[in-house]
Amino acid sequence: MDTAPPRDTGELTFRDATEADIPALVELIESAYRGDSSRAGWTTEADILQGQRTDPQGVRAVVESPGSRLLVVERDGAPVACCQLEHRGEAAYFGMFAVRPALQGAGLGKVIIAEAERTVRAGWGVREMHMTVISVREELIAWYERRGYRRTGKLSPFPYGDERFGIPQRDDLAFELLVKELAG
Repeated sequence: MDTAPPRDTGELTFRDATEADIPALVELIESAYRGDSSRAGWTTEADILQGQRTDPQGVRAVVESPGSRLLVVERDGAPVACCQLEHRGEAAYFGMFAVRPALQGAGLGKVIIAEAERTVRAGWGVREMHMTVISVREELIAWYERRGYRRTGKLSPFPYGDERFGIPQRDDLAFELLVKELAG
């Protein structure tokens, strides 16, 4: 899929990330998941993981990877959220989802995930969206379930010992695959 032009949905603008966006997106993702700033929102992982959530190389890999897009969501020209969309055959993968902590809980996430689903249906013709969520994140999993995602029970191991993904504060972390069938 080629780079899509910006798509305006009300106050929000969706566009593909570029190399120039990488520093701001790393800061956004880190602020949503790690450290004290993440505690302003409800998606924090600060109690289960310390250290980094991502780095410039990780964000760059998503931006530059064929079959992958990193959507930047802007309001008034400033990034307020982002999400990764990756084409994986019959399905799309949704990841690297971050909403600025001060804006969480106001319905922005619902709008973004709906736009992501619309984007992969229209652009890639996929019928399913997949994502992985840390299995102990019950509140977050429940949020996705309310959006139509279902738990599969399929777990993959957390990369213990690889500090690029954070420093675990507990020994029972794993990723669970969530799946949603996308209407045509």
